[in-house]
Amino acid sequence: MGIRSLLGKPFAAYINRSTKKWSENAVAEQNQTLKQIITKAQNTQFGKDHGFSEIKDYNDFKKRVPIRDYEGLSDYIKLILDGGVGVLWPGKPEYFAKTSGTTSGTKYIPITKDSIPNHINSARNALFQYVHETGNSKVLDGKMIFLSGSPVLEENAGIKTGRLSGLVNHHIPQWLRSNQLPSYTTNCIEDWELKVDTVVDETINEDMSLISGIPPWVQMYFDKLTEKSGKKIKELFPNFSLFIYGGVNFEPYRSKLEESIGTTIDSIETYPASEGFIAYQDTQTEEGLLILLNSGIFFEFVPADEYYNDNPTRLSIGEVELGINYALIINSNAGLWGYSIGDTVKFVSKDPYRLLVTGRIKHFISAFGEHVIGEEVEKAMRLTSEEFPEVELTEFTVAPNVNPKEGLPLHEWFIEFAIPPTDLERFTSKLNDNLQALNSYYDDLITGNVLRNLDIICLKKNAFIDYMKTKGKLGGQNKVPRLSNDRNIVTDLVAYQIICDER
Repeated sequence: MGIRSLLGKPFAAYINRSTKKWSENAVAEQNQTLKQIITKAQNTQFGKDHGFSEIKDYNDFKKRVPIRDYEGLSDYIKLILDGGVGVLWPGKPEYFAKTSGTTSGTKYIPITKDSIPNHINSARNALFQYVHETGNSKVLDGKMIFLSGSPVLEENAGIKTGRLSGLVNHHIPQWLRSNQLPSYTTNCIEDWELKVDTVVDETINEDMSLISGIPPWVQMYFDKLTEKSGKKIKELFPNFSLFIYGGVNFEPYRSKLEESIGTTIDSIETYPASEGFIAYQDTQTEEGLLILLNSGIFFEFVPADEYYNDNPTRLSIGEVELGINYALIINSNAGLWGYSIGDTVKFVSKDPYRLLVTGRIKHFISAFGEHVIGEEVEKAMRLTSEEFPEVELTEFTVAPNVNPKEGLPLHEWFIEFAIPPTDLERFTSKLNDNLQALNSYYDDLITGNVLRNLDIICLKKNAFIDYMKTKGKLGGQNKVPRLSNDRNIVTDLVAYQIICDER
C-alpha cells in the first residue's frame, strides 16, 4: 500500500462526514449561502443596481433579480473587460473561463478567488467519497490521466483567460500532480489529434489507475492505444479501476468503452460547468448526482415548461419535487446572478438531494409540438440497444425533417455505429416504439398521422470526429448536441452518409 492510499482513507472518511453533515441540512445551507453572497456583493455595481442592501430573504431576491442568460449579463461582463472593478463581485475575477455561445459568440465566465474552491474541492471530494464508500484507495497510488483542454492562458483586461479544464489544471494539488499525466508540455498541444497521439506515447507503458475525460474523446484515446499495442485497455493497465467523466450522458458510450477496456470498471459521473461545479456522483449504489449546496452557489429551479413565460415560477431547493424537469438557475460567489446556465435537471431523491441532468433548454425537438428532450432520445436509444446486444454506438444526433422529399415529416437519427444492428429495420422500429412510450406528444403525432416513424441515417466511421474537426471543435470539452430543433448540424453530416450495411 502506497503513502497516498494509506493517508487517503482517513481523509476520505473526513470528507464523507463533512458531506453528510451539510447534505442533511440542505435548506439551511442554501439559505445561509444566499445571505452570505448577497451581503458580500451588496456594494458591487450589480448589487447597487439591484438593491442588495434591501434584500432580507429569497422572496425579496426574486423581486429584485430577474432570470437572465449570458446575453442578459453581458453588459456587466463588458464593464469588467473594459477594466471595471467590483462589477459583479468585489475586486476583479481571478480568471475568465472562455466558452462558446450560440448567439453571443465567445462567452467570458468569471471565476473569482472565492469561487475557485468550488471547482477544485468538488472534484477532489467526488474522488474521496468514492474511496470512502468502496475502500478502493489503491486508485490513488497509480498514475492518473485527465484528458482536458490546454492550460495555456491569454489575458483580457489583465485577467487570465482560458478553457475551464485548462484553468483548473493550474490548481491541481501537489500530492496529485506528481501522479498526473499527461505532462504539462503535452497538455499544451492545441491540435487534438496530435495531442492524443502524444498522450498515447506518454502513457502506454505507465501504471494507469484512473482515467478521466469526456467519453467520446476517451474512446478516441482508447482506440489509439489499442491500435498501437494490439491490447485491450485493461491488459495495458491492469490497475485501471476508475473512470471519471462528465459533460455528456455516459450510457450511449458505455458498451463500446467497456468493450475497449475489456471489462466493467467503476465510474464516477461529475457535473462541472464553467459557471460552477454543480454536482457529482457520491455513491455507486444510488441513482443521481449529489447537488453541492454548500459550495458558494445558491440554486434556483424553474419548471422547464414555464421557462419562456414572462413570469415563470422560481423555486429554491426546499420547494422542488421529484421527477419534474427544471431549468437550472445559479447565483454564486463568482458574481453570477439569476443566471440560467442552459441545462435542465430533475430530482430523483430529496434525502439527500440528488439530480439527473436531462438536457439543454435550447436542445429539443418541437417542430410539431412534440417537445422531445435529450433525456428521452438517450433513454430510447439505451432501451433499444439493450434489446440488440451486438450493437455498439459511436455517436448520434437527432433532427426533424419538416419537408422530406416524400411522405410525412419525421425525425431523422444520424448514427455512427461501431457495430450496427443485424436487423436495422427492427432496430429502427423498436427505437421509434420506445420514443413513443417515453413522450406522449410524439406518440400522439405518430398515431394521428402527423408524423411518420423515425428514420436512421447511417454515417461512416469517424464521421463525428471529422465533423467536429471542420468546426474547429475537436477534443477538449467540446461535444455534439444530442438533438436540435433545426437541421444546421445534420446538413453537414449528410456528407458522411453511407448505406447502413456498408462497413
